Amino acid sequence: MPDVRQTISDFYRVAQERDFSRDFQFRVLNIQSGDGAFAITEDDLVYAQGGSIPGRTVANHDVSFMGLNFKVPGAASYSGSYPLTFYSDREDSLRNLLLTWSKDTFDDATSTGNYYMPKETSIVDLVQLDTQLERVAQFTLVGAYPQEIGEVTYTAAGTGAPVTFTCTLNYHFVRSTRF
Repeated sequence: MPDVRQTISDFYRVAQERDFSRDFQFRVLNIQSGDGAFAITEDDLVYAQGGSIPGRTVANHDVSFMGLNFKVPGAASYSGSYPLTFYSDREDSLRNLLLTWSKDTFDDATSTGNYYMPKETSIVDLVQLDTQLERVAQFTLVGAYPQEIGEVTYTAAGTGAPVTFTCTLNYHFVRSTRF
C-alpha cells in the first residue's frame, strides 16, 4: 500500500466536495478616488475583461547563529501595481475618465496637479464569486490611483473587433474579507 493517498478516487471525491473556481468568477466591483471626484461605476466596469487577485510577499531576513542561517519572516509587501484591460466604449468615456483622474494628479499642460498621497478611501474593490455569482471573498486595494493609461489602436484594415486599452493602477496595500 502506498504511503501517499492521492489516487484518482481521492481527487474525484475532493473535486466533488470543493469544486473549482472558474476563470470568469471574478469582477472588478468599484474604482474610486479618495475625494469621490472620480468613480468608475458598475456600468463602466462591465467593460473590464477580467483581473487578478493580488499576491502578497513576506520578506525573509537571514539571522546567522553558529554558522547556520535561519530564515526569519519580516514585513509583508504587495506588488503595488494592478493592470487591467478594458473594452473601449463607443465614446471612449471610460478611458477619458481615467485620463482626467490622471491629469488631476499631474497636468502636463499647466505643470500643476494634486501631488497628493492617495487617501485610504481611494480604492479598487475586487470580488471573487461562486457558481451563483455570490461573493466568496472581497479584496480592496487601498490608496489607489491611475499610473498609466494605455493607448487605443485602430486600423483601417480591421474586422470590426472591439478595441481595448490597458490601465495600470497603483495601490499601497490590500484588505481582504471572506464571506
